[in-house]
Amino acid sequence: MSERALNPSPTAIGIDIGGTGIKGGIVDLVAGKLIGERVRIDTPKPATPAAVAEVVAQIVAQLDERDGAPGAQTPVGVTFPAIIHHGVARSAANVDKSWIGTDVDALFTAQLGRPVHVMNDADAAGLAEARYGAGAGVGGSVLVITLGTGIGSALIHNGVLVPNVELGHLEIDSAVAETRASAAAREREDLGWDEYAVRLQRFFSHVEFLFSPSLFIIGGGISKRADDYLPQLSLSTPITVAKSKNNAGIVGAALQQSGLS
Repeated sequence: MSERALNPSPTAIGIDIGGTGIKGGIVDLVAGKLIGERVRIDTPKPATPAAVAEVVAQIVAQLDERDGAPGAQTPVGVTFPAIIHHGVARSAANVDKSWIGTDVDALFTAQLGRPVHVMNDADAAGLAEARYGAGAGVGGSVLVITLGTGIGSALIHNGVLVPNVELGHLEIDSAVAETRASAAAREREDLGWDEYAVRLQRFFSHVEFLFSPSLFIIGGGISKRADDYLPQLSLSTPITVAKSKNNAGIVGAALQQSGLS
């Protein structure tokens, strides 16, 4: 596994690997925003380690050619849709199963010839939201929950990320939470907003009991419809909607790699 290198530069490259696309950009670490347009290339099929590493290298090469790019040896932050433990993938979602057990840090470091730090994609987006979005300046524990195909989660305590908190896989009432309370579950079962709010209440009440957070932040595409369900939730913890957009993963990966998080 690659050794962690700190990046004192005010800019860094972040890469966000998804099941359908791989996106990258140069991030202003002070403002938490991209400098210029992001680069996107379709995720290769099959999404094997070698194929994905090649696409990541192509994106970084394009970004390196831009004015204002950080130095060629500046560390790169990368998100990956898996549980990442000390740089090693312990699961694989929407990518080839051969990723399981792969030292992703070492793979990308060798491919790029520069230090790389890989993190879970939900963790990266959550970190960006806590640093630059709705969670900025909030002390204690902030829980960013994304409602989509599953339930993603990120726990940040006093600005420090606690990685791989997979709250969507909690078992509640003899069922995995995300099978009943994700946005996909609502669509699959054709639930009305009132019915869906009941399920969210059960999930958030349980998580609130376990973590006693200072703030819940809701992300994912369904956050755009928050007025349809958030007012129906009764919690002691304040709950709000994420401010980050589609570049949150890129920003969070760059922030984590910089050593400034």
